[in-house]
Amino acid sequence: MNVARPTRPDRRPRRVIFVKPSPLDPRRAHLCFGPLSVEAALGRGAISAFKREGDGATPLGDLAVLSGFRKGGSLTAARSAVSLRRVGKLDGWCDAPAHGAYNRPVRLPFPASHETLLRADRLYDFVLVLDWNIRSRRRGKGSAIFLHVAKPGYQPTEGCIALKRGDLIRLLPYLRKGTVFRVSRN
Repeated sequence: MNVARPTRPDRRPRRVIFVKPSPLDPRRAHLCFGPLSVEAALGRGAISAFKREGDGATPLGDLAVLSGFRKGGSLTAARSAVSLRRVGKLDGWCDAPAHGAYNRPVRLPFPASHETLLRADRLYDFVLVLDWNIRSRRRGKGSAIFLHVAKPGYQPTEGCIALKRGDLIRLLPYLRKGTVFRVSRN
């Protein structure tokens, strides 16, 4: 008897975006997706295979898109294949390795060390949460590795990957859950 197997949407081939460091500055990169290549900022600690909390390094390896968020209020409408949850003044992210909510979203006020997701600047206007130390979480191995808007001049991040706002908005419709950012050293 021939039984048809149901198709699952998560069986589509994963999209891979290559993140290659600049030969001139290891804290900057070129993000390559098909024929598109854009500049990106990386962590102040460059790329590390031994990521630790607070080292400012961007982790070496495959970082899959898990979810996303955006600043509430009147922003540029951006099409996105990933649902972008609106964040407000009560949204944070725990970066305290000893806390049970380490590397997880939290509600503010929060008693342990954390990052506030609603920022006064534009860095978190649009954010994709990348799977670094989230699904397989280990204390002290780094937290809050996001794809977000870059500072002017592509100043280094605290370990995230950051793009010019226009480039990020242009890429959002092509990025979905499971899209992999492959961070390499060459």
